[in-house]
Amino acid sequence: MPRETTWLEFKENISEPERIGKYISALSNSATLANKSNGYLIWGIHDENHEIVGTSFKPHLAKKGNQDLESWLMQQCSPKIYFKFYEVSIPVTHEHEHEHEHEIIEKKVVILEIPQAQNQPTSFNGQQYIRISSNVKPLDQYPEHEKNLWLCFDKTPFEQQIAAHDLRASELFNLIDYAGFFDLISYPLPTNHDSILHQLESEGLIIKNESGNWDIKNLGAILFAKSLNKFSHLKRKAIRVIQYAGNNRIQTIKEQSGDKGYAIGFEGLISYVDNLLPQNEVIGKALRREVSMYPELSIRELIANAIIHQDFTISGMGTTIEIFKDRIEITNPGNPLVSIDRLLDSPPQSRNENIASLMRRIGICEERGSGIDKVVHETEFFQLPPPLFENFDNATRIVLFAHKEFKEMDTQEKIRACYLHACLKYVQRDYLTNASLRDRFKIEAQNSAIASRIIKDTLEIGLIKPFDPEQGRKHARYIPHWA
Repeated sequence: MPRETTWLEFKENISEPERIGKYISALSNSATLANKSNGYLIWGIHDENHEIVGTSFKPHLAKKGNQDLESWLMQQCSPKIYFKFYEVSIPVTHEHEHEHEHEIIEKKVVILEIPQAQNQPTSFNGQQYIRISSNVKPLDQYPEHEKNLWLCFDKTPFEQQIAAHDLRASELFNLIDYAGFFDLISYPLPTNHDSILHQLESEGLIIKNESGNWDIKNLGAILFAKSLNKFSHLKRKAIRVIQYAGNNRIQTIKEQSGDKGYAIGFEGLISYVDNLLPQNEVIGKALRREVSMYPELSIRELIANAIIHQDFTISGMGTTIEIFKDRIEITNPGNPLVSIDRLLDSPPQSRNENIASLMRRIGICEERGSGIDKVVHETEFFQLPPPLFENFDNATRIVLFAHKEFKEMDTQEKIRACYLHACLKYVQRDYLTNASLRDRFKIEAQNSAIASRIIKDTLEIGLIKPFDPEQGRKHARYIPHWA
């Protein structure tokens, strides 16, 4: 390295804890601005001529008061940052004066590797720092640098951020279910580690860093982790399944949080949820059998959608599946990117396109844009009440209801069913009619007035409109209000 950079600092023997802490903040933030995975503070190098002079600094023995230096530094940094100290000995040739002799002397060098800031600037003791030339300065004194730093966070998708830093291949293989990954993409498992690493890197799951070791991206961890608990910032993103005794949250029967990456654990999650769902007994020609109250395709699609569209920047909340006696609620962090009443028809917008693309590729979810319309179709086919789409407090919730007879549905449910039926027909290049709505609810033809009343109620609140304002009532056709 010919000279210091904003993300690399040489020192001989600094040992003051506060000074080291400021460097951690400054180098972490500067690494982000320089698009580097890590910043480095190196002891034992002369500041000016970069000669290896060695250091007496011993990080693993250093203290701040009665506390280990490393532990104290970690407590003072926010958000928590997992830096690493390395101590290495480097052979240096020493020439004796007046003697044409050379001596090899071992010089100790200490390397502090500091991960780049992600999502927000790294602070030390409540203050954020940055490197300006070779100086450490408070970030708030340089508003242009602060603005650019936040732009870096905005430009780096969650999937491309780093989940685990500076791993040897063996450490990486302990964290990522690489065999499961190759099985899901229907690709033969390579016979050597280099080929495995090459394939994982080409898929964007891992990346080689400046030190020659490996970083796991969030994409690799969230989908293929053997255990999400091994990734401190992702363990709260594990999917929770809660089963209640009745129609409210008073009495919990079971509560389970998943631990595997979403892709690796998806089929197990679906099986677990399916086993908790209420069953209906169906009498066939030869035998009786029990089938789930809810269409499996709808459950799969809604859980996959919740995973794909969640907002990972909202901390402390993950996707939750709640099973009640009369319904199932699937909630994910983040408001929808389209209007809540346009989920069925709007072109798909995903916060996490890399996750969505890979999950589609391995067959976990439907091709883009075909999800919610299939859910609505399934609820109609199985004669279920219409699903309910809600957004509130930075969260999106979709509710599937257990079977109800038509006479048990309230007016709002009938209106919602009518509107969703109009949406479904519209995306199929068709129209809502009295006959199609009767078919949706299995209303007899002689009771067409019942369907007419539901259409009238839906018209009055503005959810649908006539296809032709001049049309007669007998063969009237209707489309959604936004069409």
